[in-house]
Amino acid sequence: MQQFKTPESNNNTLIISLGDPAGIGTEIILKALGSKYLNKNIQPLIVGCKNNIYETYTKLINHGIDTIPDPDKLDIIDIPIERKIIPGIVDEHTGSASFKWLLNATNMLLEGKAKALVTAPISKIAWHKAGHKFEGQTELLGKLTNKKTSMLFTAISPNNGWRFNTLLATTHISINKINNHLTKELIRYKLDALLHFCRQFKDKPLIHIAGLNPHAGEEGKIGIEEQKLIIPTLNEWKVDNPGIKITGPIPPDTCWLSSADAWISESTENNAPDGILALYHDQGLIPVKLIAFDEAVNTTLGLPFIRTSPDHGTALDIAGKFKARATSMIAAMNNAWLLSREVKTFK
Repeated sequence: MQQFKTPESNNNTLIISLGDPAGIGTEIILKALGSKYLNKNIQPLIVGCKNNIYETYTKLINHGIDTIPDPDKLDIIDIPIERKIIPGIVDEHTGSASFKWLLNATNMLLEGKAKALVTAPISKIAWHKAGHKFEGQTELLGKLTNKKTSMLFTAISPNNGWRFNTLLATTHISINKINNHLTKELIRYKLDALLHFCRQFKDKPLIHIAGLNPHAGEEGKIGIEEQKLIIPTLNEWKVDNPGIKITGPIPPDTCWLSSADAWISESTENNAPDGILALYHDQGLIPVKLIAFDEAVNTTLGLPFIRTSPDHGTALDIAGKFKARATSMIAAMNNAWLLSREVKTFK
């Protein structure tokens, strides 16, 4: 295994785990590292299989994609794959590899060898086949660090520089379990996390919260969660956070409309919220991906280090075809670098 040499300053260093080797992780990492849109101050350290990186590099070059870095010039922690990988086919071996890479990358972050982690997509099915019963990388990171985490998706509009933020109250759980997980304590905690993140960029951010039921329950006619839980919790939170404007619960089908307008506008003036709290996974991810699919970045809040990831999956259907876009990976790397800097936090 290649030894990690701690740089003079770890402020610019990103540790990158390759994700599932049967997916597009290695491809988009190489494409991102060679992109003119990547912040040139970034010093990447890759955790994965060196042979997999070399093989992907050679195939990309043979396909005429030559704006990628030579692996010999990259810092790589080599943790070899146990067997030959077939692009697009995940199994216990690909799951074991991606799990080991993330585990080792996380340990280096906890040892203080960098301030930020960027993770390529993994396959939950492959993890389960390998015996790792986690619902995703976020859940594993929370267990490894013994921290309560939150999943936030952030994106910067290429049209005007406006930052679009959506935080999920619940994540990888089935739809019929959402009510059991939504509590006053959870909603307050997620609002606190969202406020803390947004206040890195704005003194008094505007926050919206989506309703759970169609039309936000219509005063109890289509579900009672808004009346019994969400509205009383918001009223309590407002008392504890004077000066912060929060609106909701807003009908989910209109909650993201102002964000969509702000995203495509050429003006920096808008009435869009600085942060939106979605109550469950797909409620938040559908508008995020419709509005900012290529630029959105999965950001884990609550960890002792910065962690970002592209907002897409392993894309097994195009793995090995060398046509994957690296835009979201570039955004993940750039955001990890930015968030690991000395960002102002308003008190």
